[in-house]
Amino acid sequence: MIVQLTKLFTTLIHSMKTGKAVDFIYILITIFLTVYGQLVFKWRMDMKGSIPNGSMGKLQYIFWAYLDPWIISGFLAAFLASVFWAITLTKFDLSFAYPFTSLSFVLVLFLSAFLFKEPLTISKLFGVLLIFGGLIVISRGSN
Repeated sequence: MIVQLTKLFTTLIHSMKTGKAVDFIYILITIFLTVYGQLVFKWRMDMKGSIPNGSMGKLQYIFWAYLDPWIISGFLAAFLASVFWAITLTKFDLSFAYPFTSLSFVLVLFLSAFLFKEPLTISKLFGVLLIFGGLIVISRGSN
C-alpha cells in the first residue's frame, strides 16, 4: 500500500513537472472548499440545536439558520467549489478527476474527529484505506 501511494504521488509530481500542476490545483481547491462548507455547516447547525417539530418552527429554524453569515459562507464555498470543478472538467476526464473528490471524505472524517470529537473507528479508517486504494487504481490509468 505504501509503495502504491508513493507511485500515486510520483505520478502527481510528474504531472506537475509537465505543466499539469495548475490543473491539479483546481481539484485541490474544489476539495478544500467542499470540506470548508461541510465543517462550517456542522459547526453552525450544532450551535443552533435540534430542529423543532412543527412545520412553522422548522421553516423559521431554516430561515434564521440560512441568514447566519457562516452558513452563507458555506453556500458561497459550495458555489465556488462548483466553479473550480467546472474548470477541472475542462482539464481532465471526469472518470479520472472525480475519484479525487473522495479525499474530501477523508479530510472531513479526520477534521470532524478533531474539531467535533466525533468517533474515529476502525471501520472508518479501513474505509480511508479503501479510498486510497481506489485512487491508486484510478490514477494508474491517468490522462
